[in-house]
Amino acid sequence: MIRFVRSIFLILAVVSSTAAVAQTDPLLSQHFAVPSLYNPAAAGSTELLRLRAGGRLQWVGVEHAPTTFLGTADMPLTLLGKRFGVGATVMHDSEGLYTGLRAGVQAAYKIKIFGGTLSAGVQLGLFDEGFKGSEVILPDDDDFHQGADDGIPTNDVHGTAFDFGAGIYYSHKYFNAGISCTHLGAPVITLEASTGGSSSAGRAGEGMTGSKVFEFRARRTLYFQGEGNIPVKNTLFDILPSVIVASDFTFTSAVINARARYRKFLSIGVGYRWNDAVTVTLGAEFRNFFVGYSFDYSTSAIAKASSGSHELFLGYSLKINNGDKNKNKHKSIRIM
Repeated sequence: MIRFVRSIFLILAVVSSTAAVAQTDPLLSQHFAVPSLYNPAAAGSTELLRLRAGGRLQWVGVEHAPTTFLGTADMPLTLLGKRFGVGATVMHDSEGLYTGLRAGVQAAYKIKIFGGTLSAGVQLGLFDEGFKGSEVILPDDDDFHQGADDGIPTNDVHGTAFDFGAGIYYSHKYFNAGISCTHLGAPVITLEASTGGSSSAGRAGEGMTGSKVFEFRARRTLYFQGEGNIPVKNTLFDILPSVIVASDFTFTSAVINARARYRKFLSIGVGYRWNDAVTVTLGAEFRNFFVGYSFDYSTSAIAKASSGSHELFLGYSLKINNGDKNKNKHKSIRIM
């Protein structure tokens, strides 16, 4: 296991010196609700089968603003006396005339160390990217556009490529932290338009049959995640600070949250999206169900056109008996 973890560390260090050419994945204000979305090593980090689904509507009021819908599932697994975590993720996002679909399966190997659990995990999946060329409108009555620009597709195009990621993750009763990289292979998606086409994220060329062929390359994106669980002495409250930092080696973004949880049931928090927005988060957990909502108020000029951004998550958790005689009695440190 230690050798495997060292290999993951080496991979993450090597890719940090290589750039690519497309935007980063959507960064959620409630990132703590779906840690395995960004780090496959977080799969199975609790004793629970966790199912969750949700979405983000960004900059409501702005036409063609980004939207994201996703689902994740993960659970622990004991096989041949070894501890593993398995999971699956699917995410659909759209921005302007671009749409993306990412789906993957995850596996993580775990060992007990220093009172917690160290995991190393990988994700294998598919990355599909599309462009709605049929909705392109180019005016031909000004000096900045050409109505017959053969560098833009006039029909809908999409392509699919193999994708993979890797990460390491350490979970403890009082905190967890991890580092990961998505799109490790910087997958190149080839799109072909029968009547010609390109996009600002691709490189156009002539196909064998006269069609236009262009490429979309996904950026390698490095993530750091951390979360704490700080019980307030002689009270029924816990303080749950969390942070996620994402960098595709061209752009860096971050979300910082601080939540207070009462009786491991209700939570409320505030946060800040770096150079973007302030966030208010509400959450509730009852028996095996949870719900989480967050509202972002932009601190940039976009606030003049938008009423804010919204996220909503729903989920269900079920205790898994893996034959360990329930050695780990504590629940997930996440409200979500």
